[in-house]
Amino acid sequence: MKKKNGQLLQGNEAVVEGALYAGCSFYAGYPITPSTEIAEVLSIKLPERGGTFIQMEDEIASIGACLGASLAGAKSMTATSGPGFSLMQELIGYGVISEIPMVLVNVMRFGPSTGLPTSPSQGDVMQARWGTHGDHPIIVLTADSVPETFEMTVKAFNFSEKYRIPVILLLDEVVGHMREKIVLPAEGEVKVVDRLKPEMPPEWYAPYADTNTGVPPMAAFGDGYRHHVTGLVHDAQGFPTAKPEEVISGMDRLFSKISRGFSEVCLTEELYCEDAKTIILSYGSAARSARDAVETLRADGEKVGLLKLKTLWPFPKAALEKYANSVETIIVAEMNRGQIYREVWRVARGRWQVGKALAPYGNMLTPEMILDVARKVTK
Repeated sequence: MKKKNGQLLQGNEAVVEGALYAGCSFYAGYPITPSTEIAEVLSIKLPERGGTFIQMEDEIASIGACLGASLAGAKSMTATSGPGFSLMQELIGYGVISEIPMVLVNVMRFGPSTGLPTSPSQGDVMQARWGTHGDHPIIVLTADSVPETFEMTVKAFNFSEKYRIPVILLLDEVVGHMREKIVLPAEGEVKVVDRLKPEMPPEWYAPYADTNTGVPPMAAFGDGYRHHVTGLVHDAQGFPTAKPEEVISGMDRLFSKISRGFSEVCLTEELYCEDAKTIILSYGSAARSARDAVETLRADGEKVGLLKLKTLWPFPKAALEKYANSVETIIVAEMNRGQIYREVWRVARGRWQVGKALAPYGNMLTPEMILDVARKVTK
């Protein structure tokens, strides 16, 4: 077999490679630190592959263009950071209720407002879950390395296409700008999912009909199938409705299609958790420091494990509950004021103690900061 050559790529460049591997053919965006390299590289590579790159006038127009391109059959993506992410929230909700696949990459920086544009943060976690109004399902992924960024970008497209939903990839400035060796897989080596298309005659097609998976097939505009799109609650044909039975069945289906896929969507990694009395839970670049802290504590004879979240929403509570009878303390390590800490505390319901190692000031969370908290717990 021909030996694969590794490449030294930036995290943002790995997003580009993952998007192209997954079949992305449309990008609309507006440059913003620290995500700009995604747009810069795609502006060159996407047209070379017959795709479309558009720099839009702002972030609202960017996500709107991506939703429109997806309705026309393209796999689409945009990228931004905190202030732009805020502007996109209304159309995230539109994409959810209209069931339009697309990927949105948010390379987080310190905020609120303009904040510290070049400083790392994980302050958009709750915004990713609850930023758009109304009860809604959402899938939010994250990564802690350049190779994992490639992996999770592909998964973001796969989940988006499979479940007909916008998927958010939350990186942070450290992951977006670090450089690491990565060996890109050959074509066909990693599974790529495409949306389910209708096989029935056009006159039988209902774009929002219930199915055994809760995900209806999706025809592209121009394929000869009628597809009415609205942000209003709608019936199976896509037309606005206020009939209680149609509202209930439609909204329940939106949630059930994701809940049926929890086992596939809720991704985590575990290290030394089998005998652990204390688990450090982390994600993104903070998980790199958490892993270093865990290795140090294990070398000191402490029974400490690492639970790394690759999916933030839906929150993978089953991964925590698995250790409810064996773990005494979970320490959440994150670069904010405790956004996932609050979720872990909610899931705990008093079954274990919940501690926190936080870096909420635009600075990297270091192994030493985590060790300081963990050693107080393990004494």
